Amino acid sequence: MDDMKEMMDHLKSHMTYPASKQDIWNACNQMSHVPEEHKKMFMDKVPEGTYHNADEVAKAAGMM
Repeated sequence: MDDMKEMMDHLKSHMTYPASKQDIWNACNQMSHVPEEHKKMFMDKVPEGTYHNADEVAKAAGMM
């Protein structure tokens, strides 16, 4: 899914780490061109916690 790739690119380029799930959700909500259901599907996979880089987020979400 292109939106998931775009979200990962966003997590790698535009997030400041460490980041909580809420921080990541706030960043996803800034991506107005990504459909809400895609953002929700991604965030439903991310467990609560603190992440130190985009790869940790991807792994926690089952994308790696």
